[in-house]
Amino acid sequence: MLRRIERLLVDLSICAVLGLGLVITANVLLRALFNSGLPDSTVIVAELMVAAVVLPLAATTAARAHIAVEFVSNRLPPRVADGLIVFGSLFGLIALAPLIWAGWREAFGAIEKGSFYFGELQLPKWPGRVIFLVGMAVCWLRLAVMVVADIRTLRSGGRLTDDHPKEAV
Repeated sequence: MLRRIERLLVDLSICAVLGLGLVITANVLLRALFNSGLPDSTVIVAELMVAAVVLPLAATTAARAHIAVEFVSNRLPPRVADGLIVFGSLFGLIALAPLIWAGWREAFGAIEKGSFYFGELQLPKWPGRVIFLVGMAVCWLRLAVMVVADIRTLRSGGRLTDDHPKEAV
């Protein structure tokens, strides 16, 4: 079920990137050809950027595709490297918690107050806040599932890392 949600969020982020391309292209063409532009294009671009960056975080986490510094960890004993992976995931859970709390407060504050961006379209603020909250919450959930699975793997004598260090490219 979590994989399906992650796939949906990745698809939505792809749509956001395509939307970014369309909005920016349309805005540039309108400015160049008609000395005009899309109303509130900066707000639309900012909101789409949030979706493009935050929504695929859970899938990135599941693939263990975050940026990592392997220069040192590849030289450590495998059990130590595995322990660092679990430590990093636990630290990630702790680090995401205040972001989720702040996202919750922002999202529900914007919904309660009916906040909107001042501009021609008077776009509401809540969609971007809710997108951020959903992206962070699903990422936290994926990270929690991975921590439990990784700890079980280590307790059963399994390994999280390869037996041989990766060669430098």
